[in-house]
Formats: sequence, C-alpha cells, structure tokens
Amino acid sequence: MTVPTPYNEPVLDHAPGSRERAELDAEVARLAAETTELPMRIGEADVRSGETFTQPAPHRHDLAVAEVHAARREDVQAAIEAAEQARHDWSRWSVEERAAIFLRAADLLAGPYRARINGATILGQSKSVQQAEIDAACELIDFLRFNVAFAQELTEDQPYSPRGVWNRMEHRPLDGFVLAVTPFNFTAIAGNLPTAPAMVGNTVVWKPSEKQALAAQVTMEVLREAGLPDGVINLIHGDGARAVDVASADPRLAGIHFTGSEKVLRSIMRTVGEHIDTYRNFPRIVGESGGKDFVVAHPSTELDGLAVALGRGAFEYQGQKCSAASRAYIPRSLWPALRDRIADMAKDMTASMGDVGDLSTFMGAVIDAGAFQRHREAIEQARSEGREVLVGGGTDDSTGWFVEPTVLVTEDPRSDTMVRELFGPILTVFVYDDAEWDATLDLVDTTSPYALTGAVWSQDRAAAHQALDRLRDAAGNIYLNDKPTGSIVGQQPFGGARASGTNDKAGSKLNLVRWISSRAIKETFDPPHDWRYPHMG
Repeated sequence: MTVPTPYNEPVLDHAPGSRERAELDAEVARLAAETTELPMRIGEADVRSGETFTQPAPHRHDLAVAEVHAARREDVQAAIEAAEQARHDWSRWSVEERAAIFLRAADLLAGPYRARINGATILGQSKSVQQAEIDAACELIDFLRFNVAFAQELTEDQPYSPRGVWNRMEHRPLDGFVLAVTPFNFTAIAGNLPTAPAMVGNTVVWKPSEKQALAAQVTMEVLREAGLPDGVINLIHGDGARAVDVASADPRLAGIHFTGSEKVLRSIMRTVGEHIDTYRNFPRIVGESGGKDFVVAHPSTELDGLAVALGRGAFEYQGQKCSAASRAYIPRSLWPALRDRIADMAKDMTASMGDVGDLSTFMGAVIDAGAFQRHREAIEQARSEGREVLVGGGTDDSTGWFVEPTVLVTEDPRSDTMVRELFGPILTVFVYDDAEWDATLDLVDTTSPYALTGAVWSQDRAAAHQALDRLRDAAGNIYLNDKPTGSIVGQQPFGGARASGTNDKAGSKLNLVRWISSRAIKETFDPPHDWRYPHMG
C-alpha cells in the first residue's frame, strides 16, 4: 500500500466577512466565556490530581483560559506504565495502519477542529489569527501528513540482495518509552514531538508547557477522535523538571524529544548521563534549544524587502520564535534609508498591538510575567549603557504583558543584546562600514553560541555565495533574501547545531530515523553443507 502524497495545508486568510473568520470569532468567544478544566490523559483514563494551576491569557490577566490538573510523581510513573503496557501491540501495527490514524487527525484539524485549535492558541498563547493559522492549523497538519509519508519512505529503503540471499531491514521502534517535553510558542511543535515517535511505533509520555495546556488538550482530543489507542500518547501537565526526573530514573527510558531552552536541554543531558549505567539502552536525545538569529545585509541589498523581512522576522508573534531575527548587521550606506523604514513599520505594528481576541490585531502580549520582566530589564540596561533606542522600548503590564516592538542600535557588535537570547520583540542593529563585509561575516559567525537560523541579503551573487560559505556552521537553516523565520514542513526541514540543539531536522525523515531501531535480516535460500573452502584443495 502507498500512503497519499502529502501536501502543505493552504493558509486561510480569515478576511472580514469570510466563513472561517466567523467560525473563529465564535470559537474565541466561546472559549473566553468559560474556564476549561483540563485533566490529564493516562492510558484509558482522564486523571484529575486535584493539584491545579491556572493558564491565563497573556494579553488579559483577568481571563483564566484553563484550570489544569498537574502531574504528581505518581502520575508521571502511571503514564510511563501506560506507555509500556501499550507498547507491544502498538509496535506491531503496520505503517499503513498507524498512518490512517494520523492522516485522519490531519483532516480533522483541517476541518471541524480548525477553529478550535486556532482559538485555543490565540487565547492561551496570545497569537494573532495569522500566526495561529500558520502554526496551530497548517504546520501541525503538515507534520502529520508529511511524517506519514516519511515513515513509509523509511520502510522502502531496503538493502541489496545478491543471488541466493534475501536481505531486508525491519525498522522497529525503540525498546522503551519516549518522553516528549514541548514548548509554549508553537502548537505545531508541541503536537509533532509526541506524534513523530508514535508514528513509527513508539509509545510516549507527553508533557506540554503549562502555558500551552489548552491547545495541547485540543490536540489530544483530535488524536483520540482519529482512533489513537489508549496509552500510545499519555498527556500529563505541570512541572517539566518533575517529569524529566521521574522518567530519567526509569531504566526503560528510550528517548527524549525536547524543544525549549539551552539551559534545560543541557540539564536533561546531564541528568540522563548520571543514570547512564541504569538503562537497558542508550537513550536517544533529540533537542532544539533556541537561537540568536541573524540578518546580515550586503551593500547591494534591495531595501524594501529587507525592511519587511526585519519587521516580520523580529516582531511577528512578539519575537517569541526560536528563529526570530534578533541581531542585524547593516552596511552604513543603507542605514539612513533603512532606519526610517524600520522605525515607521515598528510604530505601525505598535498601533496594532493588543487583545488578539480581536482578529484584526497584529501583535499580542509576551507569554508571562517572567518574560515581560526579562525584556523590560534588557531594554533598560541597553539604555543605561548608551545604546540608542531607535523605536519602541515601552512596556505595560497593567492588563497584559505587552512589550512594544523595539529596535536598538549599538556600536558594540558584542554587546549584551547582540549575544543573549531574549525571546521577545527586540531587534539590535549593528551598522558596519561597507568595506568591512568580510570582517562582518566573522562577527556573525563568532558572536553568538547559537546556530539555528540566519538570513543573508545581497543582490551580488558572489557576495551571497561568500556569505553562505563563511556562515556554513552558523545556522542550520539559512535564508537568502528572506526573513529567517517561517520554515515549512517538507520544504525547509528545521533545526540547528552548536547551542541550538542536535539538528535532527523536524519536518524531514531525518527526525524519524532517530525514533527507530533497525534490525537487519539475512535469509539464505541454499546454505552451504560443507565446512571446507575451495582454497583448501
């Protein structure tokens, strides 16, 4: 059997008067009118621990989106046991049988659940309708459809068989359970991290971010309606450190699928290393851990495109993307004209910042009080150190955690906001002398410990080629004459190296390879019947 050819889900524009706009408006209003109780899903049971936390809407402190039951240590252990109990049967399902479930889930998200997954993401994560649509609906649908096709491609990759021998490869799931720890900022990533291992036969304990609990719950409901058996993916909420602690102490841990901060990924690797003698296998760790993403422009760059790329790349979803543009290197000859364009654009974006429940809004709030404080302090520190605040810099947490789109200009290319990941709507610009293009490429490569995404802007093909070569290790995803955000499943597999993670490329079969353990089978049709070799005479 052959699974359907995957395709990227079309992005609906939600224009005023459209059917999808009306449906989403109604769903956002419905979700905002009540606080949804979110139990965990462990095996065949909805589990209520009684230890709850509230998920607020970042743009409205007074709106409690959900009341969420947090996992105790015994709940994490119960989820592990449920995954282990389901593992034998699920691992024996064929690729096609598993594919049918995830393909149905994709169509459910594209149809009856589209407004709900988008609405949960808008309210719970403060995404604009555009950002929710490309993430929660389209990218998650794409992950499901393309990963199904990638899983089948793996089964078709078989070894050569000479005459008299049949060689084949069986791609088994890992021997144990997988822990998926997922971030707040992308509903699609949160859905992909547990489903990618499950698609190739693994069973999973899934711990989403507390700040993404509502959208995670909707994702789980879709998977269950699509026919996912109980215990294959077990959803627990609450403290990520607790989940890692319990899971890493279990000898059956087979892998961890993680997206989050560099600090947490290092902690996970350290914890697994401390238990390495107790495991029956060497656990696979696949992690993506942030970035300090660059835009470097050559003097030949076309200005209008660069300005839009900087504005969208830095400020869409409040800069809360691992790939967001946060440091830019601009030639002095272009800066006067670009300066005005980016300043005007940021002011217009600020005027369209507010409650994302209004679907005409461009920007919402940053995710929580901790993020708000980090951004405010970074801006204040930059001011105190003499950095120019070209535009923005304002913050307001009276009703929500709002940080204006901010452009800083620095004369020190290694100043704090050029190096440190802030994960907010703050872009720092370093203006270089046109003759210093070569030295600037060295700065781009060596300033940040991260290597996730970057963008090179140039109309000079030789200069573009030089930059792509010199920045070979500086980014796992690099864009030529485009913003450094917006990778699409099946088109730009995503992931970076250095402090940005293990570069296992979500959105490609390279990621699925990490969740299989292959067995080579040789069958000989007519084996030898004499131990002697011809050379023995």
